[in-house]
Amino acid sequence: MHDEHGHDRQSPTSTRNWVFAGFLLVAGFFLLTEHRAHLFGVLPYLFLLACPLMHFFGHGHGHSGHGHHHSDPESREAMKIDQPPGGSATGGL
Repeated sequence: MHDEHGHDRQSPTSTRNWVFAGFLLVAGFFLLTEHRAHLFGVLPYLFLLACPLMHFFGHGHGHSGHGHHHSDPESREAMKIDQPPGGSATGGL
């Protein structure tokens, strides 16, 4: 937007966003400085809680990613190539 002198002016929404971001920074600073003792007291429990959550979500959402399911035709062809010519893993015995 241009004012009567031709200068660019920020929209009111943009100004509100900057003011709100500044408020959040100041509020976050005071929350951290005033409640540091409470946060450090809970920190060991947060680490203990993080362990099972990382195990659960880090392995493909609850161990569903352990089995390899080959449903597309290319991976089925790749599995057939790995088998000996007789079609069985024992070599036709």
